[in-house]
Amino acid sequence: MPGLERAQGEAVRMLSPDDNGRRGGPWSRGTRPGPDLEDLLRLGQVHVRQIMSPGGTRRVIALAVIGLAAVGAWTTYYTVPSDSVAVVQRFGKYLKDVPPGLHFKLPLGIDTATIVPVKRQLKQEFGFTTPRASDPYQASRDGRRETQMVTGDLNAALVEWVIQYRITDPVKFLFDVREPQETLRDVSESVMREVIGDRTVDEVITIGRQEIEAEALAKMQALSNKYEMGISIDQVQLKNINPPEAVQASFNEVNQAQQEKEKLINEARRDYNKVIPLAEGEKDQRVREADGYRLKRINEAEGDVARFNALLAEYIKAPVVTRRRIYIETLQDVMPGIRSKIIIDEQARSILPLLDIDSHKGARP
Repeated sequence: MPGLERAQGEAVRMLSPDDNGRRGGPWSRGTRPGPDLEDLLRLGQVHVRQIMSPGGTRRVIALAVIGLAAVGAWTTYYTVPSDSVAVVQRFGKYLKDVPPGLHFKLPLGIDTATIVPVKRQLKQEFGFTTPRASDPYQASRDGRRETQMVTGDLNAALVEWVIQYRITDPVKFLFDVREPQETLRDVSESVMREVIGDRTVDEVITIGRQEIEAEALAKMQALSNKYEMGISIDQVQLKNINPPEAVQASFNEVNQAQQEKEKLINEARRDYNKVIPLAEGEKDQRVREADGYRLKRINEAEGDVARFNALLAEYIKAPVVTRRRIYIETLQDVMPGIRSKIIIDEQARSILPLLDIDSHKGARP
């Protein structure tokens, strides 16, 4: 193509430096600082002709095909983490759920895969923010406003809490509710204000925390199921609960007095548990001893009566023998307890005829 070659040569001549080191064409005409518009247009036409030539067109098509193939190969495969599943859509319509691992899909936006962490426990914080949190919906939006609540007795309280949840149904989570995590924040805040509004400020700050957590968890889960959010709430945990700054000093004094009251009550219960059980034990011991002594005397009396009746029956049969046997048995019981034993004949007129039994005890005759 002679015309194209002449245009190329003219363009090269225009842009090549002359003998004085200056470029030809518009740079060599007088003192004008820039190129001529006609020269620039002519140079652009040269480049367009080069591209539109048969060889240039094939190169452009080849480069476009290679680029398109690279983009398609890059968008064909994807990896699902072990704690997640992928929800695949084809032209925007739900297609299937994909388990963890390496998978392939149709490229160039025909198939899209959305990773949903179904095995990870997520959380949302209200009134405070954990530094460097990766979930944008975890952090508090307006901590000061979220914590300001009114209790059932028309007192103000600053309530901070956190919820922990899991995604149980990724399809409902993605498609049934718009912005499900933002909706969950609104549900949580609404339920917590309702539960706090049904209790007094003393219950909220001191003794009612567990009941508030349990009731809030049940109501949040019920609303989540009603809205079909595909979310399971695992835990609702209250953090710091404080009165407003204007009355915080008075509340601190009340809390200190309450703690002192509980301390005195516990000390009184400790003393009560130390003294009363001891007295109860001593009382039971005395009662058991009295019962034992009563049974002993009754049994002894009954035994004496039975023995006397038996002796009476024998005495009736043989009065002389029985009387003598009773006399001998009585002496056997009495004599061992007497240290000095002197036997005197009842017919003796003086004390000389006596028998000192103890003096001869153990001696040979």
